[in-house]
Amino acid sequence: METTIKTYTLDQLKDKHIGQVGTEKREQYENELRMDILGEIIRKTRKERKLTQSELGEMIGVQKSQISRIEKNPKNVTLVTILKVFNALNAKINFNVELLEGIYRIA
Repeated sequence: METTIKTYTLDQLKDKHIGQVGTEKREQYENELRMDILGEIIRKTRKERKLTQSELGEMIGVQKSQISRIEKNPKNVTLVTILKVFNALNAKINFNVELLEGIYRIA
């Protein structure tokens, strides 16, 4: 008796369990994933520069505990702090902004 195993791509599984691309739930998932990667990049770069969390914190004017939080969960960190971290790490950072609607409003 031959058994057939059905396989799925990662995108198919994400579509099924998280939601289709473009849905609010899927966008939130993708954004959180990107933020987790950002924290990992900060940690890796800090270690490559042979800096402790305390030393990096001192360079940007925050405590070691904030550097730890940034590396573990940078979701509640301001853009200014992220820029300070990368500046202290002597790393260039690029942000890409894609406007999905052509409407611009300034309050």
